[in-house]
Amino acid sequence: MAERKGYADIAAEYRQKIADGEMSPGDPVPTVNELAQAYGVARNTAARVFNLLKSEGLIVTRAGAGTVVASPPVVISGTDRLERMSRNGLRYGPGEDSTGHRVMRRSVIDAEVCQALDLEPGEEVVIRIRTFRQDGKPTSVGVSIYPPRTVAEVPELADQGRMEQYWGDLYTERTGRAVVTGTRTAHARQASQDELNALEIDAPQHVAVAVLVTNVTFHDEDGPIGHWEDVYAPGEKVPMKPA
Repeated sequence: MAERKGYADIAAEYRQKIADGEMSPGDPVPTVNELAQAYGVARNTAARVFNLLKSEGLIVTRAGAGTVVASPPVVISGTDRLERMSRNGLRYGPGEDSTGHRVMRRSVIDAEVCQALDLEPGEEVVIRIRTFRQDGKPTSVGVSIYPPRTVAEVPELADQGRMEQYWGDLYTERTGRAVVTGTRTAHARQASQDELNALEIDAPQHVAVAVLVTNVTFHDEDGPIGHWEDVYAPGEKVPMKPA
C-alpha cells in the first residue's frame, strides 16, 4: 500500500509545479475538498497545504476567481533555471524573459573571479551578460565567466546572442567530462552603475544602492570551468535551498 503523503509533501509537489511553469499565474488551484479527495487525506490536512502555499505567496484567493496561482513572488537564480531545464526543458518560466545579451573578451583582474577560476590576473576570459525580466520588469542581471580552456571546447560561448543549448551539455558531449555545480553563496554589496542601468534603477550618483548577489562555480575533474554571478534588484526575493 502506498504511503499516504503529508501536507508538506503535497505542498512540495505544487511548489515544484509552479516553479517549473507547469502551473502559471492565474491558473486555478483545486479546492480544499478536491485536494483532500485527490490525495486521500483529511480536509484539515488539505487546508494546511493551502495555508502553507499562501504564506509563501505562491497562491492567492481572488473574489470571483477562487484560489489561483499568484504572480511569481521570488526570482530564481541561474542554477535554479538549470535544474528547471533538466526537469522539463523550459528555459524560462511564465512571464519570464531575458534581454540585453552581451558577450565580450576581457582580461580578468577581479581577485574573487581569479580565485574561483584558478586564473592569474590578466588572463583572458569570456564574459556573458544578460538582464532577466518578469512580465517586462528587470529582476536580475546574470553574469557568466568562462576561462580559456572552457571556451576552447565550447567556442559558441564567445558568439554574440543567446546560446540555444546549455554550455555544460556541449562541454560534456565534447570532452566526456561531467560538469559539477558548486555551492551557491550569497552576499550583499553596492551595485555598480552598469548594474543600476540594467535594472533600470534611477538613483543619484552619490547614493549607494545595496543589492543581493549570488555566486556559483562549475567544475570538471580537472578544475573550475565557469563562474556565474546573479545580481538581484532591490526588494526581490530569492529562494534559498535548505542546507
